[in-house]
Formats: sequence, C-alpha cells, structure tokens
Amino acid sequence: MNMTFFDQFTSPCLLGIPLILLSMLFPALLMPTPNNRWITNRFSTLQLWLVNLITKQLMMPLNKTGHKWALILTSLMLLLLTINLLGLLPYTFTPTTQLSMNMALAFPLWLATLLVGLRNQPTISLGHLLPEGTPTLLIPALIMIETTSLLIRPLALGVRLTANLTAGHLLIQLISTASMALLPIMPAVSMLTTFILLLLTTLEVAVAMIQAYVFVLLLSLYLQENI
Repeated sequence: MNMTFFDQFTSPCLLGIPLILLSMLFPALLMPTPNNRWITNRFSTLQLWLVNLITKQLMMPLNKTGHKWALILTSLMLLLLTINLLGLLPYTFTPTTQLSMNMALAFPLWLATLLVGLRNQPTISLGHLLPEGTPTLLIPALIMIETTSLLIRPLALGVRLTANLTAGHLLIQLISTASMALLPIMPAVSMLTTFILLLLTTLEVAVAMIQAYVFVLLLSLYLQENI
C-alpha cells in the first residue's frame, strides 16, 4: 500500500478501535501524582515549577474573579503542551493536528466565557457588538461584523493550532524524505539537508510550546472581556 504524506495525520486504530483517546490520556501519566511528599525528586520539582510559572502567566491578564478558572486553563495548557511535544517524537500520533479535537476544546470553553459575560454583565457584553459613537447608518453593518468576528473566535482558535502543527509536521516529513533520498546520490547535500532538518525540528519544538500558550492565552483574554 502506498503511503502518503498525510497518512501521519490518520488516527491509529487497534482492532478497529481508534486510539486517539489513549494518546490524549497518555500525557496525564507524566504528571506527578499526589502523595505525602510532593517534591520527591528533581523531575517533580521541575514540573511543579513549570506549573507555577504557567499559572502566573495565564492569570496576569485576569482579575480576581477570573482566578476561579486557574485550574481549567492551567490543565488545558499542560495538556496541549505535552501532546504537542510528544507528537514531535518519531512514530507518534499528534491529536492536536485534528481540527475536530481542537474545535472540541475551543468551542465549549469559548461558549463558557461568553455565557459568563451574558449572565454577569449582559449590558457590557452586548455593548461590545456596537462601538460607542457609531454613526446611525453604520449600526446594522457594524453589529453584523462584530457578531461574525465574535462567532468566528472558536474556529480561529482551532484552525490556528491545527494549521501550525500540521504545516510543521509536513515540513519535517518532506525534508527528512529528501535527506534519505539524496543520501546515496549526493551525500554532501544530504548532510546539509539533515542539518536543516535539525534546525527545523528545534523550531517546531518552539512552535509546539508557543501554540499551546497562545491557545490558552486567547481564551483567558476572552474570559477577561466577560468578567
């Protein structure tokens, strides 16, 4: 069977059962489990420091009311960060390259932030749809534009994460395939291509971390607008 570049984005199956759920739950095994001594080794200390740093960064744009979301946002950040980084390992599947999964994460959380605003301060939340001082003739058009931009937010969150990770994985596979194909023909060019591949892999590690942070940061900003 001929393999294509997009086969890496197909969810693996075992006996006809998709394993995407297992690949999503696996990062939870890397998190420290509660016990009498939380700080048991250097790895646990590093993890706790990372969790503390992430929580501080995500909570900075929010007021005290939004700090109730700290557990949800931090857990989401750690989940996306771990899945994105594990997906860069060879022969692994990255669930965050699936638009359906990213939309399943983005839409409910975006809707929750919107409902919080409509419940606690409906006048201010609806006031975002019409800037102050808008000419009367432009009011219907601006309301439609602002409503569209509001409804497109979860789609933008999901598509941004999916597109960046998918493009990175495709580039890595293309360059690695070219490197292996050039090795018997032009070894020098193949070595140069391999060096470029190493640089690209380093860049993709940074992209994986940045995209996880941007996804959760935008959610926190949407939450700040509604509290």
